[in-house]
Amino acid sequence: MTLFDVVFSGNDTVCGLTEGAINDAIAKYGEDKAVALPDTAYSLPCFYAVTGTKITTLGEMKAGLETIKTLQGRNKRLGDVFNSGVATALEAEFIETLKYIDGAQPYEAPCSGHVSDAIIRELGVPLVTGDIPGVAVILGKAPTADDAVALVKSYQAQGILVTLVGDVIDQLMEKGYKTGANVRVIPLGKDVTAVVHVVSIAVRAALIFGNIEPGDAAGLMKYTFERVPAFVNALGALNPIVVAAGAGAIALGFPVVTNDVETAAAVNIKVPKSLIVQPDIEKFNATSLEARDIKIKITNIDIPVAFASAFEGEIIRKGDMQVEFDGSRVDCVELVQMKEMAEVEDHKIEVIGPDFDEMPVGSKQQIAYVVEVAGKNMQADFEPVFERKFHAYVNCIEGVMHTGQRDMIRVRISKDAYEAGFRAKHIGEVLYAQIKNEFDAVVDRCQVKIYTKPEDCTKIRHEVAIPTFDKRDERLASMTDEAVDVYYSCIMCQAFSPSHVCVVTPERLGLCGAVSWFDAKATNQLDPAGPCQVITKEKLIDERIGEYEDVNEAVRKFSQGALEDVSLYSIMEKPMTSCGCFECICGIEPFTNGVCIANREYVGGTPLGMTFNELASMTGGGVQTPGFMGHGKHFIASKKFMKAEGGVARIVWLPKDLKEQVRDNLNKTAKELYGIDNFVDMIADETITTDPEELVGYLTEKGHPALTMDPMM
Repeated sequence: MTLFDVVFSGNDTVCGLTEGAINDAIAKYGEDKAVALPDTAYSLPCFYAVTGTKITTLGEMKAGLETIKTLQGRNKRLGDVFNSGVATALEAEFIETLKYIDGAQPYEAPCSGHVSDAIIRELGVPLVTGDIPGVAVILGKAPTADDAVALVKSYQAQGILVTLVGDVIDQLMEKGYKTGANVRVIPLGKDVTAVVHVVSIAVRAALIFGNIEPGDAAGLMKYTFERVPAFVNALGALNPIVVAAGAGAIALGFPVVTNDVETAAAVNIKVPKSLIVQPDIEKFNATSLEARDIKIKITNIDIPVAFASAFEGEIIRKGDMQVEFDGSRVDCVELVQMKEMAEVEDHKIEVIGPDFDEMPVGSKQQIAYVVEVAGKNMQADFEPVFERKFHAYVNCIEGVMHTGQRDMIRVRISKDAYEAGFRAKHIGEVLYAQIKNEFDAVVDRCQVKIYTKPEDCTKIRHEVAIPTFDKRDERLASMTDEAVDVYYSCIMCQAFSPSHVCVVTPERLGLCGAVSWFDAKATNQLDPAGPCQVITKEKLIDERIGEYEDVNEAVRKFSQGALEDVSLYSIMEKPMTSCGCFECICGIEPFTNGVCIANREYVGGTPLGMTFNELASMTGGGVQTPGFMGHGKHFIASKKFMKAEGGVARIVWLPKDLKEQVRDNLNKTAKELYGIDNFVDMIADETITTDPEELVGYLTEKGHPALTMDPMM
């Protein structure tokens, strides 16, 4: 058999299985039966992206299969091989979708099956920043369970997102290896068709971030090849279905590495740089990264456990905890202080007080770590920028969990990390290394002091840290767009959304919620040619909507001409673009003359008749959509939020959890702008109504100001 024979055979098998499954479902439910994958606005994502047609019923799925069959050419040329591979993926999507009929939940832990749009958007920022440098798809069965663990851990330690299909899942379970989205090792499913769920991630990245038009198959393939850093490791025997699926991966630009030497030789498989035979599984990592041209930034930190972004979401349960430091119960704090050069000894790490091995197992203790930095380009404004990074730094330590910030932190050390030799000084090693790595342009010297004596922690928190935080907050509260001479651009998301440009101001942070004006300022000073550039604001065009000639010139330049002009304070006139990583999305609600806001975590309906995912599908990819706007959570309470349309008084509906998160600041803004007390109590949420007519009634009862404001349209 040749490569052509194998791929065509595998595709024929999957096509037959798909046709049989569709016919069986129609016989049982009828052609009008609804079909869908959960929590996605792109139904069905792979078929929709390739053909431009949405599938919503079994009848449409049956017709869609006939469309897929047109891709299944049988001429012995690579074009037909790749098209048959794509067809295999689309047919696998149909098979997997049928598992979800009537809201069924076909997958149970540890397997996840379909991945929601919300998770893909969450992955957007770390993919853009390089915290996730690549996506590994491991399919099949490793020679041994130990080999499987070693391969997965090698990728995990580099921050790579790992997805698993097939017997490798059982091999990891056999060894008790931790999996889940929180540690970026995601078992998809044990059937080979489950591989389509990672294909779907890549395809939706193109739709969400890349502004790829559904039906533009060529543009889709170009986008995934250039911007989605994925690759496949096919372990064990290459049966025809696996080879056909591999052909689909290669068509998307994802190289396939296999250890099946015999099958590869027997069918004379040769696809240079795309299908690679590597008999030694220990070399899979290096071979895969080289094939996909993924560069891993080496961070050598002298600690006894792994350090990588893949561990950032690791959860440590109480029973697995060696010791905990909880700022909500006792005095804990993390603080950065700028010092004179003579006051700082570089790489000096002190532990002042008892270490972890002197603390009872499972106990709650106090901790205060103070990072002192000095440098000729260092500024006090950078202190909180560094502190905000501590959450990620500490969380990236294998076996350590960190939540909160400032003096409301909680840090848990696992028993596994402790037994590996992790101690207090190693927190200092991580903070030192990451500060010096990331902020070397402004930090010449750095030292870390870790206090664990209760009396020291109490003194530092109340006499040093809290006065420092209060002073910063007073300054930040007085920072307005008018008080600064420059704004900053941010184009970090252009790795996925080529035409998107954020304009970051003191009162409007980046829509991902992760880049404040101070962050952008620090980024610019650290890397003057980097993603955050200075934008002057000397040429005002329209104060009402916040339009500047300088800003327009910048967005034209940084969007490569895709964007002509933007306003900073309007949702209706030239609104800022969105990449797809936004924390929230705001949309106009015509019945109430206001706007509804949904956040990424909220999966329910809204008075707009759309979920967050459906709203988000209208606004990503770097396009302007009047009436809709992506933004960060903190922008909701800003005095510049929709200033041109009347400001926060337009907000008529928020999810309950989000409402509570912004309550205090939003009430304060409404009081200052309109003299309204407890404004948030006038805003509806899903526990009150998601029906627009009922919403009008509720707002009328509460006397909500939006009802008497000028029409937005």
